[in-house]
Amino acid sequence: MYTYSDFDEAFVRERCKQFRAQVARRIDGSLTEDEFKPLRLMNGVYLQLHAYMLRIAIPYGTLRADQMRQLGMIADKFDKGYGHFTTRQNIQFNWPKLKDIPDILDALADVQMHAIQTSGNTIRNTTVDHFAGAATDEIADPRPTAELIRQWSTDHPEFQFMPRKFKIAVGASTHDRAALKVHDLAVELVEQDGQQGYRILVGGGLGRTPMIGQVITDFIPKADLLPYLEAVVSTWNIIGRRDNKYKARIKITVFENGIEKMRELVNEEFAKIRAKFSGYDQEVLADLERQFAPPAFKNTDPSSLEAAVAVDPALARWVNRNTNAHKVENHLSVVISLKEHGKTPGDATGDQMRLMADLADQYGYGELRISHEQNVILPHVAKGDIPALFTALAKAGLATANAGLTSDIIACPGMDYCALATARSIPVAEQIALRVKELDLEDEIGLMKIKISGCINACGHHHVGHIGILGLDRAGVENYQITLGGDATENAAIGERTGPGFAYDEVVPAVERLLKTYLEKRNSTDETFLAAYRRLGAEPFKEALYGDAAKKNAA
Repeated sequence: MYTYSDFDEAFVRERCKQFRAQVARRIDGSLTEDEFKPLRLMNGVYLQLHAYMLRIAIPYGTLRADQMRQLGMIADKFDKGYGHFTTRQNIQFNWPKLKDIPDILDALADVQMHAIQTSGNTIRNTTVDHFAGAATDEIADPRPTAELIRQWSTDHPEFQFMPRKFKIAVGASTHDRAALKVHDLAVELVEQDGQQGYRILVGGGLGRTPMIGQVITDFIPKADLLPYLEAVVSTWNIIGRRDNKYKARIKITVFENGIEKMRELVNEEFAKIRAKFSGYDQEVLADLERQFAPPAFKNTDPSSLEAAVAVDPALARWVNRNTNAHKVENHLSVVISLKEHGKTPGDATGDQMRLMADLADQYGYGELRISHEQNVILPHVAKGDIPALFTALAKAGLATANAGLTSDIIACPGMDYCALATARSIPVAEQIALRVKELDLEDEIGLMKIKISGCINACGHHHVGHIGILGLDRAGVENYQITLGGDATENAAIGERTGPGFAYDEVVPAVERLLKTYLEKRNSTDETFLAAYRRLGAEPFKEALYGDAAKKNAA
């Protein structure tokens, strides 16, 4: 894992010092809120419905145990005892007092963390596959590349006030677990003629105008990555729309100019920029690859897990749902679900954070990951340690066996917190999870991605949910649109809107009808909801939502 250099340490400490002075000036009235806003946004501080919110960067979703432990301390000392993990692999604290935020930033710096570029019109936290370094289908660990991008983009003087925010994801696996195609820019590690390099996609994104990213170059060598990224971002920074913030993202620039024109402009800029890179970035990358070397894995006998699973149905179900194959045969990657039925998706208490940190030290080589699906991952766990890990998680309410199932819902904070939200997200997610538990259908339904956003900005990624739910305001009343058939994987697709929206109290029954229709019409237990939707088309599901049968059920 990456360890701060002397430069990193000095840089972050100086930013903390600067922001402490800025906060003091805001509190004593020397700065108005309008004057303070761009300064706080540069340090991850938002003004939400009820309080300031601090968004903390977790670069490429990777945490050390001591960092998770520090987050637990911050939750208890400076917030209301919990934090919220986000779809950007970050964490948000929703209730800090402004006067305390400089102390929080200092506490973060003590464990090599910060909140820089978690907001504002700049390059945001780079995300990756949460199983990076452990996945059986990856070419190489993508995190060194992500860290290289972080170092290049942090405080880059050209990219601090761009037309809009800019989000980058990095992947290296045959199965996309990083939602590459719905990012402003995606970096995909590939091999060509025995050489590793990158495929680059641009113009993806969700929000008001959801689009799938397009390939701008099939292959560039590793040495060309940073100059090529700089060419892409510089080109957009120059020609991107600044007259309308809703048309300022790079996806609109690509759409309006076409991918061929965009490629031509980027290549022109790349030819100019490339000569400025001396090769030092490749020395940095080589050092990063050494820092991200895997831990010294235990050489343990996995047979004890097989024996334990044979006699413990609860353990067997959890292992089946919440573990993933590991490139080292006697290890697994573990998903710690933050989606206990009826609880807020993505929330963890200070006590839970400390426990996860302790378990990471005890069983996971001191390492944790945050997934964009708002769960916590222990990427490396010896199979023989799985039963003890499960027992400890169960005692803390962290052993919900629902990873990838109907109740493993992505949800933004919605109107419970967010000043931009037009409808509630969290209560809808909680109610759907409780209903599917009551129906006892989750295992029968199998793989299901439900995603909920409380406004058009789509922080809950509803566009790429198998079932997507978007909450809107209709003349002062919450109204929820449903989309079907979305997909965030390598087969990415934007979900199709089904028809008129539903009232708040109609959403859960509508989702229930969709699930029952799927179970009735699938051609086998192996056919997923998404596969059935693609085979059958939208009509059977629209009939379930709006037809006579739906009206009869509602009555």
